[in-house]
Amino acid sequence: MLPNFLKFLLPSLLCFNIWNNPPVQKLVWSEEFNYKGLPNKAVWSYDEGTGCPKICGWGNNELEYYTSGNKENVFVQNGVLKITALRKDIETSKYSSARIVSKNKIAFKYGKIECRAKLPTTKGTWPAFWMLGANFDKAGWPACGEIDIMEHKGNDLNTIYSTLHYPEYFGGNANGDTLKIKNVNAFHIYSVIWNEKSITFFVDNKQIHTVENNASLPFNQDFYFIVNLAIGGNFAGDVDESLTKESMEVDYIRVYQ
Repeated sequence: MLPNFLKFLLPSLLCFNIWNNPPVQKLVWSEEFNYKGLPNKAVWSYDEGTGCPKICGWGNNELEYYTSGNKENVFVQNGVLKITALRKDIETSKYSSARIVSKNKIAFKYGKIECRAKLPTTKGTWPAFWMLGANFDKAGWPACGEIDIMEHKGNDLNTIYSTLHYPEYFGGNANGDTLKIKNVNAFHIYSVIWNEKSITFFVDNKQIHTVENNASLPFNQDFYFIVNLAIGGNFAGDVDESLTKESMEVDYIRVYQ
């Protein structure tokens, strides 16, 4: 039998434990890339071109041309999605690459979102895993909101950028921060915990940045996924002239709620 003082103390201890250790969220959706070939059409489509004139934040004077369904630039094999940028003249661009989106197919509001990925390191590379508000076509950018879970540039090696873009805080004035990690060319877990009160970014469970959320911000609606590898441009900067081929690899994307 429990001593009397523990009978009175136990409920308080349980409440403290639940408050400080909330129940583990359940996996509600994942893309494990456990197949071979082009990305699953039920989940992914492509943004094609250079994004110029500027379209939803990606026409940033980059050097790549995003292709659509080209196996040289995007392919799934051995449980991994690989997006590859190649030194290849296409249209007016010096490089080809890929940008896959789940727009009009898969979108979520709130949760813990994880991406396990391995990133390139050559100067001028700019891999990203991010999200846009599903109302983009109607509201435009930055009114739709943008959640950049992970961005990296080879010119700032091993520094991970996590950022929110929204009215009054976008472009060079966006709301974000960075974290220095070891060896981006190994797999790391890039994640965000997002709810009606806050949006907090992590790498391997180490916090990068947190922002208070509220009803006035555009982060209380469905958002869809984007995975891409850009080359050069306003953010990534100068490109190593020896760059002929670089890839980012994604092991999985998971959503917990």
